Order: sequence, then structure tokens, then C-alpha cells
Amino acid sequence: MNDRDLMECLLIISKAEAGLCLHGTIESATSDVHSTFNDVLCEVLKVQNEIYNKMSSKGWYPTEQAEQEKISKVKQKFLAQQ
Repeated sequence: MNDRDLMECLLIISKAEAGLCLHGTIESATSDVHSTFNDVLCEVLKVQNEIYNKMSSKGWYPTEQAEQEKISKVKQKFLAQQ
């Protein structure tokens, strides 16, 4: 397994972990449990962001700039629904 594949696996795992922590936060029955899940969620999101930034800096997670016209269409669509 090369570095790119390893980083991709770590990113996938961190995204799954974030989802679990989010659901734990939402579904928690007490403020202590809620707070604990929320704290862990914040840490997981920090790690996920670090992994993404590292991958992006190496060109392993390419993104493309959205066209302003497409952004405007989506914005208008959601404004019309309000």
C-alpha cells in the first residue's frame, strides 16, 4: 500500500468516525454524554481536516472551482424555497 492509498483509507475512516460521533451527539440522552460525543467529534473533524490538507497539498485530492453561474442557480433555487 502506497502513501496515497494509506491517506485515503485514513480519510475514509475519519469520515465514518465523524458520522458516528455526530449521531452519538444528536442521540445522546444526557448533557454529559452529549458533551463527550461533541468533544470527540470536534477532534475527529480536526484530524480529518489535517488529512485532507495533507492530501490536497500533494495533489492527491484534487478539487475544481465551481462556476459562478452554477453557484448562483443553486442559491436562487434555495432562496425561492424559503
